[in-house]
Amino acid sequence: MLKKDNLKFGILIGILAPILSLVIYYFVKFYPLFSVKDFFSFVSSNKNQVTAISVPCLVLNIALFTYYINTHRDRTAKGIFAITLLFAIISLLFKYLL
Repeated sequence: MLKKDNLKFGILIGILAPILSLVIYYFVKFYPLFSVKDFFSFVSSNKNQVTAISVPCLVLNIALFTYYINTHRDRTAKGIFAITLLFAIISLLFKYLL
């Protein structure tokens, strides 16, 4: 499964990795204190938390991107890179404009 070299597969990995990272971050940092609803309202009211949450998500995507580039699966890496850029731009817009 991870041997594919496909743009759609890269986009799927690029979307799933930040979600997985967000879930892990929630359980490590906030689980006993906040419910999921309270967690998202806390993040929306404290914009400095957007950076703290988006960085681990982006780091996981960068690690996956590096892996796929080094194994010469460039189409998959392009999908991961595109989603990483999109995720970073959305995070910045959320932090500074909303």
